[in-house]
Amino acid sequence: MNKIELLAPAKDLAKAKIAIMYGADAVYVGGKSFSLRSRASNFDNESLKEICGFAKSYGRKVFVTVNIVFHDDDYKGIMDYLKYLEEIGVDAIIISSLALIPIVKKVAPKLECHISTQLSSLNSASVEAMKEFGADRVVLAREASMDQIKQIASKSSIPLEVFIHGGMCSNFSGRCVLSNRMTLRDANRGGCAHSCRWKYHLFDGDEIISNPNCLMSMSSKDLRASAYVEEMIRSGVASLKIEGRMKSEYYIGQVVKTYRRMIDEIYANGGLSPERLAYYDEELTKAENRPADDGFLSGECDSSKHLYGINGAGVTHDYVAYIHSYEPTRSIALIEVKNIFHRGDELEVFGPDIDNLRFKADNIYDYDWNDVELANKPTQLLYVRMPFKVSQGCMIRKVNR
Repeated sequence: MNKIELLAPAKDLAKAKIAIMYGADAVYVGGKSFSLRSRASNFDNESLKEICGFAKSYGRKVFVTVNIVFHDDDYKGIMDYLKYLEEIGVDAIIISSLALIPIVKKVAPKLECHISTQLSSLNSASVEAMKEFGADRVVLAREASMDQIKQIASKSSIPLEVFIHGGMCSNFSGRCVLSNRMTLRDANRGGCAHSCRWKYHLFDGDEIISNPNCLMSMSSKDLRASAYVEEMIRSGVASLKIEGRMKSEYYIGQVVKTYRRMIDEIYANGGLSPERLAYYDEELTKAENRPADDGFLSGECDSSKHLYGINGAGVTHDYVAYIHSYEPTRSIALIEVKNIFHRGDELEVFGPDIDNLRFKADNIYDYDWNDVELANKPTQLLYVRMPFKVSQGCMIRKVNR
Protein backbone atom coordinates (compact mmCIF):
# COMPACT_ATOMS: atom_id res chain seq x y z
CA MET A 1 0.00 0.00 0.00
CA ASN A 2 1.32 3.44 -0.93
CA LYS A 3 2.04 5.82 1.92
CA ILE A 4 -0.69 8.41 2.33
CA GLU A 5 -0.01 11.81 0.74
CA LEU A 6 0.17 15.02 2.78
CA LEU A 7 -1.13 17.88 0.63
CA ALA A 8 -0.50 21.49 1.68
CA PRO A 9 -1.74 24.87 0.45
CA ALA A 10 0.24 27.94 -0.57
CA LYS A 11 -0.81 31.39 -1.72
CA ASP A 12 2.57 32.37 -3.14
CA LEU A 13 5.97 31.02 -4.09
CA ALA A 14 7.66 31.57 -0.72
CA LYS A 15 4.93 29.70 1.15
CA ALA A 16 4.90 26.85 -1.34
CA LYS A 17 8.62 26.37 -0.75
CA ILE A 18 8.02 26.38 3.03
CA ALA A 19 5.34 23.69 2.65
CA ILE A 20 7.71 21.47 0.68
CA MET A 21 10.68 22.08 3.00
CA TYR A 22 8.53 21.24 6.04
CA GLY A 23 7.39 17.90 4.64
CA ALA A 24 4.42 18.20 2.28
CA ASP A 25 4.32 15.49 -0.38
CA ALA A 26 2.46 17.86 -2.69
CA VAL A 27 1.32 21.48 -2.74
CA TYR A 28 -1.76 22.98 -4.31
CA VAL A 29 -1.58 26.54 -5.61
CA GLY A 30 -3.67 28.93 -7.66
CA GLY A 31 -2.77 30.70 -10.86
CA LYS A 32 -3.79 34.24 -11.68
CA SER A 33 -6.85 32.95 -13.55
CA PHE A 34 -9.48 30.22 -13.19
CA SER A 35 -8.85 29.84 -9.44
CA LEU A 36 -10.85 30.31 -6.26
CA ARG A 37 -9.16 32.37 -3.52
CA SER A 38 -8.71 35.27 -5.92
CA ARG A 39 -7.50 37.46 -3.04
CA ALA A 40 -4.50 35.21 -2.49
CA SER A 41 -1.27 36.43 -4.06
CA ASN A 42 -1.39 33.47 -6.43
CA PHE A 43 1.15 32.44 -9.05
CA ASP A 44 1.96 34.01 -12.38
CA ASN A 45 3.27 31.68 -15.08
CA GLU A 46 6.93 32.13 -14.14
CA SER A 47 6.22 31.44 -10.46
CA LEU A 48 4.33 28.29 -11.41
CA LYS A 49 7.32 27.16 -13.43
CA GLU A 50 9.68 27.88 -10.54
CA ILE A 51 7.65 26.00 -7.93
CA CYS A 52 7.41 23.00 -10.27
CA GLY A 53 11.19 22.90 -10.54
CA PHE A 54 11.61 23.36 -6.79
CA ALA A 55 9.11 20.61 -6.02
CA LYS A 56 10.71 18.17 -8.44
CA SER A 57 14.11 18.74 -6.79
CA TYR A 58 12.54 17.38 -3.58
CA GLY A 59 10.62 14.64 -5.36
CA ARG A 60 7.29 16.34 -4.60
CA LYS A 61 4.21 17.22 -6.68
CA VAL A 62 2.37 20.39 -7.67
CA PHE A 63 -1.38 20.68 -8.16
CA VAL A 64 -2.98 23.83 -9.60
CA THR A 65 -6.52 24.93 -8.81
CA VAL A 66 -8.68 25.53 -11.86
CA ASN A 67 -11.76 25.34 -9.69
CA ILE A 68 -13.99 28.31 -10.39
CA VAL A 69 -17.56 27.58 -11.44
CA PHE A 70 -17.21 28.49 -15.10
CA HIS A 71 -19.55 30.84 -16.94
CA ASP A 72 -19.33 30.91 -20.73
CA ASP A 73 -17.00 33.92 -20.80
CA ASP A 74 -14.59 32.25 -18.35
CA TYR A 75 -13.33 29.68 -20.87
CA LYS A 76 -11.30 32.23 -22.81
CA GLY A 77 -7.64 31.19 -22.79
CA ILE A 78 -8.21 27.93 -20.92
CA MET A 79 -6.65 25.67 -23.56
CA ASP A 80 -3.40 27.62 -23.72
CA TYR A 81 -3.28 27.72 -19.92
CA LEU A 82 -3.71 23.95 -19.60
CA LYS A 83 -1.02 23.34 -22.22
CA TYR A 84 1.35 25.58 -20.27
CA LEU A 85 0.66 23.76 -16.99
CA GLU A 86 1.45 20.43 -18.63
CA GLU A 87 4.58 21.82 -20.25
CA ILE A 88 6.11 23.09 -16.97
CA GLY A 89 5.45 19.84 -15.13
CA VAL A 90 2.30 20.43 -13.09
CA ASP A 91 1.03 17.05 -11.93
CA ALA A 92 -2.69 17.70 -11.62
CA ILE A 93 -5.39 20.34 -11.74
CA ILE A 94 -8.24 20.61 -9.23
CA ILE A 95 -11.54 21.30 -10.99
CA SER A 96 -15.19 21.90 -10.17
CA SER A 97 -16.46 21.79 -13.75
CA LEU A 98 -16.70 18.37 -15.37
CA ALA A 99 -16.65 20.10 -18.76
CA LEU A 100 -12.91 20.63 -18.30
CA ILE A 101 -12.12 16.90 -18.29
CA PRO A 102 -12.48 16.27 -22.05
CA ILE A 103 -10.62 19.51 -22.74
CA VAL A 104 -7.73 18.40 -20.53
CA LYS A 105 -7.63 14.93 -22.05
CA LYS A 106 -7.42 16.49 -25.49
CA VAL A 107 -4.91 19.34 -25.03
CA ALA A 108 -2.93 18.36 -21.91
CA PRO A 109 -3.33 14.61 -21.35
CA LYS A 110 -0.45 14.34 -18.84
CA LEU A 111 -2.41 16.42 -16.32
CA GLU A 112 -4.50 14.50 -13.82
CA CYS A 113 -8.00 15.86 -13.12
CA HIS A 114 -8.90 16.00 -9.42
CA ILE A 115 -12.53 16.75 -8.60
CA SER A 116 -12.83 19.62 -6.13
CA THR A 117 -14.72 19.47 -2.85
CA GLN A 118 -16.91 22.13 -4.50
CA LEU A 119 -18.89 19.28 -6.10
CA SER A 120 -19.88 17.94 -2.65
CA SER A 121 -19.15 14.26 -3.32
CA LEU A 122 -20.72 12.39 -0.41
CA ASN A 123 -21.33 8.88 -1.71
CA SER A 124 -19.59 6.10 -3.60
CA ALA A 125 -21.97 6.32 -6.58
CA SER A 126 -20.91 9.94 -7.14
CA VAL A 127 -17.25 8.96 -6.94
CA GLU A 128 -17.68 6.20 -9.50
CA ALA A 129 -19.62 8.55 -11.76
CA MET A 130 -16.70 11.01 -11.60
CA LYS A 131 -14.37 8.20 -12.63
CA GLU A 132 -16.57 7.44 -15.64
CA PHE A 133 -16.33 11.11 -16.61
CA GLY A 134 -12.55 10.69 -16.62
CA ALA A 135 -11.57 11.99 -13.17
CA ASP A 136 -8.32 10.71 -11.68
CA ARG A 137 -9.09 11.63 -8.04
CA VAL A 138 -12.06 12.90 -6.03
CA VAL A 139 -11.83 15.31 -3.11
CA LEU A 140 -14.66 14.33 -0.79
CA ALA A 141 -17.04 16.91 0.63
CA ARG A 142 -16.01 18.33 3.99
CA GLU A 143 -19.46 17.37 5.27
CA ALA A 144 -18.65 13.62 5.22
CA SER A 145 -18.32 11.73 8.50
CA MET A 146 -15.50 9.30 9.18
CA ASP A 147 -17.88 6.35 8.85
CA GLN A 148 -19.03 7.67 5.47
CA ILE A 149 -15.43 8.20 4.34
CA LYS A 150 -14.56 4.62 5.22
CA GLN A 151 -17.63 3.30 3.42
CA ILE A 152 -16.87 5.33 0.28
CA ALA A 153 -13.20 4.33 0.36
CA SER A 154 -14.09 0.64 0.59
CA LYS A 155 -16.05 0.91 -2.66
CA SER A 156 -13.96 3.44 -4.57
CA SER A 157 -11.77 2.41 -7.48
CA ILE A 158 -10.01 5.79 -7.75
CA PRO A 159 -7.98 7.72 -5.14
CA LEU A 160 -9.80 9.84 -2.57
CA GLU A 161 -8.63 13.05 -0.93
CA VAL A 162 -9.96 14.29 2.43
CA PHE A 163 -9.58 17.60 4.26
CA ILE A 164 -8.02 17.26 7.71
CA HIS A 165 -7.26 20.82 8.79
CA GLY A 166 -8.30 24.43 8.29
CA GLY A 167 -11.32 26.59 7.58
CA MET A 168 -14.81 25.20 7.17
CA CYS A 169 -17.85 26.65 5.43
CA SER A 170 -20.99 27.48 7.40
CA ASN A 171 -22.95 26.15 4.43
CA PHE A 172 -22.29 23.17 2.18
CA SER A 173 -18.87 23.85 0.70
CA GLY A 174 -19.23 25.49 -2.68
CA ARG A 175 -22.96 26.10 -2.37
CA CYS A 176 -23.01 29.46 -0.56
CA VAL A 177 -24.32 32.60 -2.29
CA LEU A 178 -24.27 34.98 0.70
CA SER A 179 -21.15 36.79 -0.52
CA ASN A 180 -22.55 37.20 -4.02
CA ARG A 181 -25.87 38.45 -2.71
CA MET A 182 -24.37 40.94 -0.27
CA THR A 183 -21.26 42.18 -2.04
CA LEU A 184 -21.44 40.91 -5.66
CA ARG A 185 -18.30 38.90 -4.87
CA ASP A 186 -19.01 35.40 -6.08
CA ALA A 187 -17.66 32.76 -3.68
CA ASN A 188 -17.83 30.17 -6.45
CA ARG A 189 -15.69 32.28 -8.77
CA GLY A 190 -12.99 33.21 -6.26
CA GLY A 191 -14.40 36.23 -4.45
CA CYS A 192 -15.82 35.00 -1.11
CA ALA A 193 -16.18 37.88 1.34
CA HIS A 194 -16.72 35.47 4.29
CA SER A 195 -20.17 36.92 4.95
CA CYS A 196 -20.77 34.17 7.51
CA ARG A 197 -18.13 35.74 9.74
CA TRP A 198 -19.69 39.19 9.75
CA LYS A 199 -21.65 40.59 12.71
CA TYR A 200 -25.43 40.74 12.33
CA HIS A 201 -28.34 42.29 14.20
CA LEU A 202 -31.27 39.95 14.83
CA PHE A 203 -34.77 41.27 14.21
CA ASP A 204 -38.21 40.22 15.41
CA GLY A 205 -40.26 42.04 12.83
CA ASP A 206 -38.93 45.60 12.93
CA GLU A 207 -37.54 45.26 16.44
CA ILE A 208 -33.83 44.60 17.00
CA ILE A 209 -33.56 41.84 19.60
CA SER A 210 -29.83 41.09 19.42
CA ASN A 211 -27.43 42.03 22.18
CA PRO A 212 -25.46 45.05 20.93
CA ASN A 213 -22.42 43.76 22.83
CA CYS A 214 -22.57 40.32 21.18
CA LEU A 215 -23.95 40.45 17.67
CA MET A 216 -24.90 37.36 15.70
CA SER A 217 -22.29 35.51 13.64
CA MET A 218 -22.68 32.12 11.98
CA SER A 219 -19.11 31.11 11.35
CA SER A 220 -18.06 27.49 11.62
CA LYS A 221 -15.18 26.48 13.84
CA ASP A 222 -12.06 25.41 11.97
CA LEU A 223 -11.31 21.74 11.34
CA ARG A 224 -8.65 19.78 13.21
CA ALA A 225 -8.78 16.07 12.36
CA SER A 226 -5.62 14.88 14.10
CA ALA A 227 -7.56 12.23 16.04
CA TYR A 228 -8.72 10.68 12.76
CA VAL A 229 -5.46 10.54 10.82
CA GLU A 230 -4.67 6.96 11.80
CA GLU A 231 -8.19 5.84 10.88
CA MET A 232 -7.96 7.58 7.51
CA ILE A 233 -4.66 5.86 6.76
CA ARG A 234 -6.19 2.48 7.53
CA SER A 235 -9.31 3.25 5.46
CA GLY A 236 -7.28 3.60 2.26
CA VAL A 237 -7.70 7.35 1.72
CA ALA A 238 -4.98 8.50 -0.72
CA SER A 239 -4.39 12.08 0.38
CA LEU A 240 -4.82 14.23 3.50
CA LYS A 241 -5.43 17.86 2.64
CA ILE A 242 -4.71 20.99 4.67
CA GLU A 243 -6.81 24.08 3.92
CA GLY A 244 -5.27 27.54 3.99
CA ARG A 245 -4.17 29.23 0.77
CA MET A 246 -4.63 32.57 2.57
CA LYS A 247 -2.49 31.55 5.56
CA SER A 248 0.95 32.70 6.70
CA GLU A 249 4.29 30.95 6.31
CA TYR A 250 4.25 30.29 10.06
CA TYR A 251 0.89 28.52 9.84
CA ILE A 252 2.03 26.48 6.85
CA GLY A 253 5.32 25.47 8.45
CA GLN A 254 3.89 24.52 11.84
CA VAL A 255 0.82 22.64 10.57
CA VAL A 256 2.63 20.79 7.78
CA LYS A 257 5.49 19.75 10.03
CA THR A 258 3.14 18.51 12.75
CA TYR A 259 1.08 16.34 10.42
CA ARG A 260 4.26 15.13 8.67
CA ARG A 261 5.70 13.90 11.97
CA MET A 262 2.38 12.43 13.03
CA ILE A 263 1.94 10.45 9.80
CA ASP A 264 5.52 9.19 9.88
CA GLU A 265 5.17 8.08 13.50
CA ILE A 266 1.95 6.20 12.74
CA TYR A 267 3.67 4.28 9.94
CA ALA A 268 6.79 3.63 12.01
CA ASN A 269 5.05 2.50 15.21
CA GLY A 270 1.73 1.18 13.98
CA GLY A 271 -0.21 3.96 15.66
CA LEU A 272 -0.13 6.76 18.23
CA SER A 273 -0.47 6.58 21.97
CA PRO A 274 -2.92 9.01 23.64
CA GLU A 275 0.08 10.92 24.98
CA ARG A 276 1.62 11.34 21.53
CA LEU A 277 -1.70 12.42 20.02
CA ALA A 278 -2.04 15.01 22.80
CA TYR A 279 1.47 16.26 21.99
CA TYR A 280 0.61 16.71 18.30
CA ASP A 281 -2.68 18.41 19.17
CA GLU A 282 -0.77 20.90 21.31
CA GLU A 283 1.62 21.56 18.43
CA LEU A 284 -1.30 22.26 16.08
CA THR A 285 -2.83 24.76 18.50
CA LYS A 286 0.34 26.86 18.21
CA ALA A 287 -0.70 27.81 14.68
CA GLU A 288 -4.42 28.29 15.27
CA ASN A 289 -6.14 31.65 15.57
CA ARG A 290 -9.71 30.32 15.67
CA PRO A 291 -11.38 27.62 17.78
CA ALA A 292 -11.24 24.20 16.12
CA ASP A 293 -12.86 20.79 16.42
CA ASP A 294 -13.44 17.65 14.35
CA GLY A 295 -16.10 19.11 12.07
CA PHE A 296 -18.45 16.49 10.64
CA LEU A 297 -16.07 13.56 11.16
CA SER A 298 -17.70 12.35 14.37
CA GLY A 299 -21.05 12.14 12.61
CA GLU A 300 -22.50 14.70 15.00
CA CYS A 301 -23.30 18.31 14.19
CA ASP A 302 -24.73 20.71 16.75
CA SER A 303 -24.41 24.32 17.81
CA SER A 304 -21.09 23.63 19.57
CA LYS A 305 -19.40 23.44 16.17
CA HIS A 306 -20.35 27.00 15.25
CA LEU A 307 -19.39 30.40 16.60
CA TYR A 308 -22.66 32.26 16.83
CA GLY A 309 -21.71 35.02 19.20
CA ILE A 310 -18.22 35.74 17.89
CA ASN A 311 -16.46 35.00 14.66
CA GLY A 312 -13.62 33.47 16.63
CA ALA A 313 -10.82 35.09 14.69
CA GLY A 314 -7.84 36.27 16.66
CA VAL A 315 -4.38 37.51 15.81
CA THR A 316 -1.36 35.78 17.28
CA HIS A 317 1.98 37.51 17.56
CA ASP A 318 3.89 34.41 18.65
CA TYR A 319 5.83 34.17 15.37
CA VAL A 320 8.66 36.67 15.74
CA ALA A 321 11.30 35.92 13.10
CA TYR A 322 12.26 33.97 9.98
CA ILE A 323 15.82 32.63 9.68
CA HIS A 324 17.61 33.41 6.41
CA SER A 325 21.04 31.95 7.15
CA TYR A 326 23.38 30.74 9.88
CA GLU A 327 27.12 31.20 10.37
CA PRO A 328 28.35 28.26 12.48
CA THR A 329 31.81 29.68 13.24
CA ARG A 330 30.28 32.53 15.20
CA SER A 331 26.92 30.90 16.03
CA ILE A 332 25.14 33.83 14.39
CA ALA A 333 21.82 33.69 12.53
CA LEU A 334 20.56 36.30 10.10
CA ILE A 335 16.85 36.79 10.84
CA GLU A 336 13.94 38.77 9.45
CA VAL A 337 11.71 40.32 12.10
CA LYS A 338 8.02 39.41 11.91
CA ASN A 339 6.70 40.52 15.32
CA ILE A 340 8.06 42.35 18.33
CA PHE A 341 10.47 40.74 20.80
CA HIS A 342 12.98 42.03 23.34
CA ARG A 343 16.56 41.34 24.20
CA GLY A 344 16.56 38.65 26.89
CA ASP A 345 13.27 37.05 25.81
CA GLU A 346 13.09 33.27 25.87
CA LEU A 347 12.34 32.10 22.34
CA GLU A 348 11.83 28.81 20.54
CA VAL A 349 13.16 27.69 17.17
CA PHE A 350 11.48 25.10 14.99
CA GLY A 351 12.20 23.96 11.48
CA PRO A 352 12.06 21.06 9.04
CA ASP A 353 14.68 19.17 11.08
CA ILE A 354 14.50 21.00 14.42
CA ASP A 355 12.04 20.27 17.19
CA ASN A 356 11.33 23.24 19.47
CA LEU A 357 14.79 24.25 20.69
CA ARG A 358 14.77 27.12 23.18
CA PHE A 359 17.27 29.90 23.74
CA LYS A 360 17.48 33.36 25.30
CA ALA A 361 17.85 36.25 22.88
CA ASP A 362 20.67 37.85 24.88
CA ASN A 363 22.67 38.97 21.84
CA ILE A 364 20.86 40.88 19.09
CA TYR A 365 22.68 43.11 16.61
CA ASP A 366 21.83 45.34 13.67
CA TYR A 367 23.72 45.35 10.34
CA ASP A 368 26.44 47.57 11.85
CA TRP A 369 26.80 45.21 14.83
CA ASN A 370 25.25 47.64 17.27
CA ASP A 371 23.39 46.09 20.20
CA VAL A 372 19.61 45.96 19.76
CA GLU A 373 17.34 46.04 22.80
CA LEU A 374 14.00 45.90 21.00
CA ALA A 375 13.21 44.19 17.67
CA ASN A 376 10.02 45.95 16.59
CA LYS A 377 10.38 46.74 12.89
CA PRO A 378 8.74 44.13 10.64
CA THR A 379 10.98 42.89 7.77
CA GLN A 380 14.09 44.35 9.49
CA LEU A 381 17.16 42.11 9.15
CA LEU A 382 19.06 41.47 12.38
CA TYR A 383 21.76 39.14 13.69
CA VAL A 384 21.03 36.90 16.67
CA ARG A 385 23.48 34.63 18.47
CA MET A 386 22.19 31.09 18.94
CA PRO A 387 23.70 28.19 20.88
CA PHE A 388 22.76 25.56 18.29
CA LYS A 389 22.85 25.13 14.53
CA VAL A 390 19.88 26.32 12.48
CA SER A 391 19.24 26.63 8.75
CA GLN A 392 17.37 28.75 6.25
CA GLY A 393 13.64 28.30 6.58
CA CYS A 394 13.61 27.77 10.34
CA MET A 395 11.32 30.06 12.34
CA ILE A 396 11.41 31.65 15.78
CA ARG A 397 8.43 32.09 18.08
CA LYS A 398 7.70 33.23 21.60
CA VAL A 399 7.51 30.66 24.37
CA ASN A 400 3.99 30.36 25.77
CA ARG A 401 4.13 29.43 29.41
